[in-house]
Amino acid sequence: MDLADIKARLEAVLFSSDAPLRFERLEQLLQIEGAPLRRALQQLQQDCHQPGRGLLLQEVAGGFQLRTRPEYAPYVVRLSRSRALRLSPAALETLAIIAYRQPITRAEIESLRGVDSGGIVRTLLEKQLVRLAGKKDVPGRPLLYATSARFLELFGLKDLSDLPRLQELAGDEDPGVHPQLDL
Repeated sequence: MDLADIKARLEAVLFSSDAPLRFERLEQLLQIEGAPLRRALQQLQQDCHQPGRGLLLQEVAGGFQLRTRPEYAPYVVRLSRSRALRLSPAALETLAIIAYRQPITRAEIESLRGVDSGGIVRTLLEKQLVRLAGKKDVPGRPLLYATSARFLELFGLKDLSDLPRLQELAGDEDPGVHPQLDL
């Protein structure tokens, strides 16, 4: 099987998927293992980065996904019938706290925010941006929260190491604290 054929199959599968596909899953679907598939992925990614293309091949949430180039998003939004995901400033703040301090309990989130966060955490769970990550090994065994694969996908992150470092966000201020995140 030649590289062009592998690349065409890969593009078809990625285009049809509504979620990022891990490399292992692509190997199963295409029944191709290792280096030829990696070369096809790299070539497809290079092809998508050429001028005049409407899609990008990105590695997000531990998998690969064809995504619309940001400059064409306004046109795609017109097509979309689903409501855009909207988060309040309080929900974004809570999500940032969870992202940077995970796994974290609701009490720890509330201690940082200074207000009750039960409703916001519940909303983030419903929107599948946050997941239950177990129970803390302390009296009462409170639930632990962490970000989900959907969070990574939505924000275009390969993994949590792609999050901006707090020092980058803080600029010249105290490198361990971001004033808007209050961390």
